[in-house]
Amino acid sequence: MFEEAVFARNFFKNPRMLGSVIPSSRFLIDQLLRDIRWDEARVIVEFGPGVGTISAEILRRMRKDATLIIFEINDEFIEVLKRRFDDPRLRILHRSAGEVNNVLEQFGLPAADYVIAGIPFSIMSEGDRQAVLQNTYDALRKGGSLLVYQFSTKVRSDLESIFGPIHQLFELRNILPARVYHCVK
Repeated sequence: MFEEAVFARNFFKNPRMLGSVIPSSRFLIDQLLRDIRWDEARVIVEFGPGVGTISAEILRRMRKDATLIIFEINDEFIEVLKRRFDDPRLRILHRSAGEVNNVLEQFGLPAADYVIAGIPFSIMSEGDRQAVLQNTYDALRKGGSLLVYQFSTKVRSDLESIFGPIHQLFELRNILPARVYHCVK
C-alpha cells in the first residue's frame, strides 16, 4: 500500500510524467511480458520502473543467473525501489535511460536481450526521444526486443523509424488503457 501512495502522490505532482494515478495492472504487465523468452534472457533493462510493479514480476519470472538493470530518475521512486527489493540480480540506477550503453559497458554486461520502457516518450523533446530510442537500439543484441507501453501513440512513428515494422497490442484492462509496442532489432 505504501508504494501505491507514493505513486499517487507523484502522479498529482506531475500527471504527464506518470500518465495514471495507479501503477500498471496485472493485465498490462502480462501483455507487456508475454513474449519474453525467460529461459534465454540474461540481461533485461527497465526504463522508468516507478515503484517496481513490473520489476517485481520480471524478477519473479527471470532466471537465477540473469541481471535486471532499472533506470529511474525520480528520487522518491529510487527510495521505494531500494526498500522494496533485496535481490542480487537487480541493479537500481538513479540515471537516465539515455545512458544505457555506458551502464552495460560499466558493468561488463553483454548487449541486452530485452528493454522494457514505460517512460513518457510523448512529453520528451524530439531530440531526447530519438537519443533514448537510438541508444536503446544500440544496446540490444541482434534479435533483442524493446517492449514499450504508452498511453499515447506519439512514439510509434519514432519506433518504426528506428526498428522498422513493429507489433502493436492494446490493453483495455488498465487505467488508462495502454498501447504495447513490441520492437525487434
